[in-house]
Amino acid sequence: MKKSYCPIDTFINAIKGKRKGTIILHLFQGTKRYNELVKLMPDISERMLTKQLKELEHDGLIKRTVFPEVPPRVEYSLTALGKDIHPVLKGMYKGGLLFEERIVSL
Repeated sequence: MKKSYCPIDTFINAIKGKRKGTIILHLFQGTKRYNELVKLMPDISERMLTKQLKELEHDGLIKRTVFPEVPPRVEYSLTALGKDIHPVLKGMYKGGLLFEERIVSL
């Protein structure tokens, strides 16, 4: 993640992407395995989900834990930073609902 001219842009650049906000909201509910995330978001390809998870991990928002088992078990959870931005994402979610209501009424 690189710093932008404005902190708002820095934040948006960190969470923009196919369903990154949704991934963070799901992980706020608790640690999830990869297949759980796949089931929670059937409208995103596994390739894209993997890409977004790697970017979120790189930016320090999520933690990937690999357990040395056969077959390997991988779990994803939020870091402290990921938990800190939850209220902002929740506000964006509520704002999205307001816009969806307006779209439906048009």
